[in-house]
Amino acid sequence: MASIHKDIPIDAPAAVAWDAVRDFAAVHTRLAPGFVLDAKLDGDVRILTFANGSVARERLVDCDETRRRLVYSVGHERIAQHSASVQIFPDGETRCRMVWITDVLPHEIAPYIDGQMELGAAAMQKALGGRRS
Repeated sequence: MASIHKDIPIDAPAAVAWDAVRDFAAVHTRLAPGFVLDAKLDGDVRILTFANGSVARERLVDCDETRRRLVYSVGHERIAQHSASVQIFPDGETRCRMVWITDVLPHEIAPYIDGQMELGAAAMQKALGGRRS
């Protein structure tokens, strides 16, 4: 299984970044506007429309307030396995790090997912405050 890791510096307090991450239904307005164009909630599933026109169904697996960690999975006919986590770690009082990990099969789709995660990371930095490292 391919495992893709992104360590994203954010120029915002951990509580601010976590508040946006945990708002599962508002990823298109609070966390990654421009990268995600629309989100509709259907129970514990959010249906996302991305800027490139693709649509994904992401199921909320866990939202751990104590660890500031959100876990979701994606169901799609081209993807045999997709699970991801986003976790926020404080980096002083005014900054934090967002660690985004995605495990995916088949291996052949990993470069596409990696590219999408790069675009998503840039959108999150723009929305929350950040610098590219």
